[in-house]
Amino acid sequence: MFPPLCRRIKIQIRDSDKVNDVAIGTHFIDLRKVSNEGDKGFLPTFGPAWVNMYGSTRNYTLMDEHQELNEGLGEGVSFRARLLLGLAVEILDTTNPEINSSTEVQVEQASAVADNCSGKMEEFFLFGAFLEATMIDRKIGDKPINFEVTIGNYGNQVDGSSKPLLRRKKEGGDGDEEESELLQNSSDDEGGEDGELVSVSSSQPMKPLVTDRNYFHLPYLEKKPCIYIRSWWQDQRRRLYNANIMDKIGDKLEEGLNDVQEMIKTEKPHPERRLRGVLEELSSGCLRFLTLADKDQHHSSRTRLDRERLKSCMRELENMAQQATALRSQVKRNTMKDKLKLVQNFLQKLRFLADEPQHTIPDVFIWMMSNNKRIAYARIPSKDILYSIVDEEMGKDCAKVKTVFLKLPGKRGFGPAGWTVQAKMEIYLWLGLNKQRKDFLSGLPCGFEEKKVPRGQNLPSFPPISLLYTKKQVFQLRAHMYQARSLFAADSSGLSDPFARVFFISQSQCTEVLNETLCPTWDQLLVFDNVELYGEAHEMRDDPPIIVIEIYDQDTVGKADFMGRTFAKPVVKMSDEQYCPPRFPPQLEYYQIYRGNATAGDLLAAFELLQIGPGGKSDLPPIDGPTDMDRGPILPVPLGIRPVLSRYRVEILFWGLRDLKRVNLAQVDRPRVDIECAGKGVQSALIQNYKKNPNFSTLVKWFEVDLPENELLHPPLNIRVVDCRAFGRYTLVGSHTVSSLRKFIYRPPDKKAQQWSMAAKHLNGHLAMTSRAHRSRPTGEIVVNMEPEVPIKKMDTMVKLEANSDAVVKVDVTEEEKEKKKKKKKGGGGGGGGEEVEEEEPDESMLDWWSKYFASIETMKEQLRQQEAAAAEAEEKEELEIAEGSKAQAKNKDKDKSKAPKDDKKKKQQPGPELPEKKSKQKIDELKVYNKELEAEFDNFEDWLHTFNLLRGKIGDNDDNATEEERIVGRFKGSMCVYKVPLPDDITKEAGYDPTFGMFQGIPSNDPINVLVRVYIVRATDLHPADINGKADPYIAIKLGKTDIKDKENYISKQLNPVFGKSFDIEATFPMESMLTVAVYDWDLVGTDDLIGETKIDLENRFYSKHRATCGVSQTYSIHGYNTWRDPMKPSQILSKLCKEGKVDGPHFGPGGRVKVANRVFTGPTEIEDENGQKKPTDEHLALAVLRHWEDIPWAGCHLVPEHVETRPLLNPDKPGIEQGRLEMWVDMFPMDMPAPGPAIDISPRKPKKYELRVIVWNTDEVILEDDDYFTGEKSSDIFVRGWLKGQQEDKQDTDVHYHSLTGEGNFNWRYIFPFDYLMAEEKIVISKKESMFSWDETEYKIPARLTLQVWDADHFSADDFLGAIELDLNRFPRGAKTSKQCSLEMVTNEAELPMISIFKQKRVKGWWPFVARDENDELEITGKVEAELHLLTAEEAEKSPAGLARNEPDPLEKPNRPDTSFIWFLNPLKSIKYLICTRYKWLIIKIVLALLLLIMVALFLYSMPGYMVKKLLGA
Repeated sequence: MFPPLCRRIKIQIRDSDKVNDVAIGTHFIDLRKVSNEGDKGFLPTFGPAWVNMYGSTRNYTLMDEHQELNEGLGEGVSFRARLLLGLAVEILDTTNPEINSSTEVQVEQASAVADNCSGKMEEFFLFGAFLEATMIDRKIGDKPINFEVTIGNYGNQVDGSSKPLLRRKKEGGDGDEEESELLQNSSDDEGGEDGELVSVSSSQPMKPLVTDRNYFHLPYLEKKPCIYIRSWWQDQRRRLYNANIMDKIGDKLEEGLNDVQEMIKTEKPHPERRLRGVLEELSSGCLRFLTLADKDQHHSSRTRLDRERLKSCMRELENMAQQATALRSQVKRNTMKDKLKLVQNFLQKLRFLADEPQHTIPDVFIWMMSNNKRIAYARIPSKDILYSIVDEEMGKDCAKVKTVFLKLPGKRGFGPAGWTVQAKMEIYLWLGLNKQRKDFLSGLPCGFEEKKVPRGQNLPSFPPISLLYTKKQVFQLRAHMYQARSLFAADSSGLSDPFARVFFISQSQCTEVLNETLCPTWDQLLVFDNVELYGEAHEMRDDPPIIVIEIYDQDTVGKADFMGRTFAKPVVKMSDEQYCPPRFPPQLEYYQIYRGNATAGDLLAAFELLQIGPGGKSDLPPIDGPTDMDRGPILPVPLGIRPVLSRYRVEILFWGLRDLKRVNLAQVDRPRVDIECAGKGVQSALIQNYKKNPNFSTLVKWFEVDLPENELLHPPLNIRVVDCRAFGRYTLVGSHTVSSLRKFIYRPPDKKAQQWSMAAKHLNGHLAMTSRAHRSRPTGEIVVNMEPEVPIKKMDTMVKLEANSDAVVKVDVTEEEKEKKKKKKKGGGGGGGGEEVEEEEPDESMLDWWSKYFASIETMKEQLRQQEAAAAEAEEKEELEIAEGSKAQAKNKDKDKSKAPKDDKKKKQQPGPELPEKKSKQKIDELKVYNKELEAEFDNFEDWLHTFNLLRGKIGDNDDNATEEERIVGRFKGSMCVYKVPLPDDITKEAGYDPTFGMFQGIPSNDPINVLVRVYIVRATDLHPADINGKADPYIAIKLGKTDIKDKENYISKQLNPVFGKSFDIEATFPMESMLTVAVYDWDLVGTDDLIGETKIDLENRFYSKHRATCGVSQTYSIHGYNTWRDPMKPSQILSKLCKEGKVDGPHFGPGGRVKVANRVFTGPTEIEDENGQKKPTDEHLALAVLRHWEDIPWAGCHLVPEHVETRPLLNPDKPGIEQGRLEMWVDMFPMDMPAPGPAIDISPRKPKKYELRVIVWNTDEVILEDDDYFTGEKSSDIFVRGWLKGQQEDKQDTDVHYHSLTGEGNFNWRYIFPFDYLMAEEKIVISKKESMFSWDETEYKIPARLTLQVWDADHFSADDFLGAIELDLNRFPRGAKTSKQCSLEMVTNEAELPMISIFKQKRVKGWWPFVARDENDELEITGKVEAELHLLTAEEAEKSPAGLARNEPDPLEKPNRPDTSFIWFLNPLKSIKYLICTRYKWLIIKIVLALLLLIMVALFLYSMPGYMVKKLLGA
């Protein structure tokens, strides 16, 4: 149902015509505004209410040029019609087939609505006064000009207007008196009968006077024309009032937010306090709305939408008030930016809610007419000038003098044509109920007489047709035009020739034109004499008229181009005030320049309006005459206002240009860079052949310029690149504006401050972070101890050194966390603590680069966790500060003091007990894993070489929307240094100071250099799927200059997290080939391979950086093993080089493992082991210790790049801004003129090792009995055991069946054999198999090594019954029990406390383990026990001593000794009879047999007895 596919409903009134119907007016209903899909929402509903339609002005020509306005495109410029609309939505019964199938629209007759349903008719009164009309465009011509004001059709002289039918109920009865009267063109100053006022809607025509070459003005002087209009509308003011309240809350919020952003921009203190204030205002404003809006609840003419909207607005604002209050307490210095975004959302919501969909009074239009033709207009929403007795509900411009700029109607007002002002008006408007009109003049400047039409002379409430001002004040305006910055480039050269034109009242003046600059410093004072303002003096002081400043670009031919406009209010001084601080002299301020809706620079100026008192101009503060006569009669900005200037020297380092794109299809061949700042500048040397060598031959040039002392007033510096073509022609390639010089300013260190800063540095705990320092030494040396042995002592020393520095605390935490981690890894100490330690000891030969990498990743995760914790802690601290801010500061300080030592004590104690554990664990050397690009960590490696993006020259107005990326046409590499001249002597007189390089001492040469680039790609994560199956087949492609490597054959099948583990060596020449592109492609069997994503690295900045990003410094120095030193230079050589380059004293290696660099002494180990375990003396460890703490070395120190892996986001140009995955990699660079580096480190993915696991199932015991015997009802089970390795379920193996076990005992002596590939370091089994029969190649899976054993009950005719199972993690499983009795459920449930073993270390294990299953209550119960033996062999060992499956050769197992009962009854019927019958009923059977024999004997006896008797008797 919702959201529907359509967002708005279009309603149009048309004029029926034989050819085609013409739209009269169009209105759109936005469904979001007339419905609410929330929990307490409502279906779309509307009215019945009037909607106003706006469009073009009525003109009676054949073609209407503004017809599209009537179609609803663009802003309507005139009232067209009103329509009474109602809208309701019902949800239909969708089961009815007729409804679903029908699509045609049904038109029904609507029932008549009551007359007053849309509100009671009221008479409204609109009054307006024109106080000024200036800046009228000269194009209009000098015919008389007048202004017409209309509201609806009232006041429209061309079309006339009618009064509505008013039904007046007379007291005598309800006879209807209908009056309808056509108001004629009513400027004939006449009134209706009985003093009823007749509307006057237009001013008298007046001939304009010339202001300057662009504009006219109307000479109203002291006589200000007025208009007034009566109109009749339904009284629905409540809607507008509610909208006004919300708008005012919104305006206040917007103003507050702008303040906050300004504070952040100019770095004023405590912007968060201002934001808290803004939120407080917001919540009180919202609560005020709730009290005000609730008033007219039971108004008869309120529609359902009114009621629902009111409810939802009240809910939203109440909610907003609560959120604002909650947010207020969360605003902190560090959460400022996020919270600002949230508050911006409030503003959008307020603006949305304030827009009322059901119109009431139409908007007011002001038209400028010349010669009775409509020229330009302004549209003023009626709610803005609506009067109310409640202040919050009043329109924001009601009864105020407002500056209005008129614009051209329709399409002509769009784009550059619409930027010129048609007219600037100062206008006063008041709209309200006629009966409330007694104080409609209250907001006008005082000191006027009303001039009325003869009719209304004696009626006090009759409105005037003009105001005659008797009070006149004379002022002098001084416009101090100092400078503009970041102007729009209007010429194709990428520069402009700007001048400014200042308008005030009816005067205008221009500054001089400055050629070829985007940052003109006019430094000019414009004086406007005899400015006459009407009204009371005190009003002028508080609300002076605005000044308009327009900036133009002077062209040699044709008219000046408009470049932007800004507005300002002057600071006013009355004649009786002193010209003294704090208000005078005024401060220079920045005014934002706008060009259309886009910003186009800033103006730095100050404006003061000085009243000329009775004593004439002599009383005004004097203007210092032109001091520099060469500028002719131009006055400079006076001293108190103009910034204090100093002489600065700007040194520019020209390094080179990169990636220049074509200009007008021609390649850039001979570029040059021009630098300009504050009208001065310098040009670089010409690059003779950009293709061959894009670097400059002369590195450093300089120019001197006068800049303000106040850094916020510094002008921007412009960098322009031009291409020098034949015949002395120049083409602009691109330009860049450095908006703030702040980061390039060099301040020579103050002698006194030096010692302080050094001491402060020590105190700050920079050292404490990483080392222990004894400050007891008299010589001022600082000892940094690098002993890795006893961590605890080291920390104690730190804590003593630094009582309450954050740094220390953090270090403590790290140690502690590491301990915890180690504990975790061991799976808990407990009983087996002793054996743990020896088991955990990693084998040196097993360690490889990956061990180091995985250990480092653990550390990185740990650090991230700590950072989060630290951030949370800081936030809590700040919350406390806020909460306690009101309390006495002193108390606070004490608290902090007492708190700090406690914390430290805690921290000291914690790591204590874990010390022995720590020592026993061998340390794996780690590298640094950055979860971001290396550039982000080291400030883009712009420590001395900066990269400036060059943007395309003149921006056409059509490609304003082009993204920054598209406009980049190349990059300029260089730097700048700005400092006051002259420099102190000690810098220039330093040894080795080269004046040609100025401040850029010791920079390397920029000649081309050959470099071996070694790129290591570790792995990619979270790649974007490229195939239909949601996977990808990634491979690596690397491009550097002309080298293009595609590692296509080594693609990794169906992986989104592939491990590449590859290194590539490329030879390159800087600067031509310095941009390295590493891309990940998706391999396709058919068609071209798709790019998944790529990352670009600027190698040149890394290569030349002081951070030494060529080859990362390892944690330790070793000459063999997995951590071999990679750099061709040893640490001691690197250290000597750094000391020499940084002019640092050292390194001095001393006895006892000490090295002194500058005033720091480092200690550390002095021996190294080679492969054979021989120890040799070496200084390398010491040198490395210094390198790892190079940032602590005074003056020259900076952080050196450690051995690392960086994580770079992969981006795809077709999907800008969306990360396509991340790539972990690093780059080493070695200059070819140095000794060659060793072979690349092997980071190829670990190859799994082949193993064979032999599992012998000996016996089972206490297996639960599942089957009942047919004959005897006895419980028994036919037991067999099944086993497999996880991931190889299809290769499961079963023992034979032990039939008919009556006690749960089973005997098997059965061997399983599981071959598998195993990655030792990751503890995973590797399986390669095809995903489906259609797969092209096998996919690799990594699975934990787990053995599953299950016990089953075999059934012949139904499925086998599962009885129980156990899963053993081959790396950590409980040791088997010695006997069946000792085997218990604890072994499964309580793993944490039992000693764990690993089959990979033990190799052979035998014991009893429990089988478990879940009972009906889902609880684990023991269902049997198994005696098994696990034997692990490598593939080679298995080959040497083979063994057969089951009980087969070789190495056969003997047959199990099973009881005779274990057999299958239907295969051995006799045996089963023997066992089933004989064993149990032996004696019974014997007795029965005996009894039978007896019976037979008796029977035979009885049978033969008579015969014998007869025989005997007869035969006798």
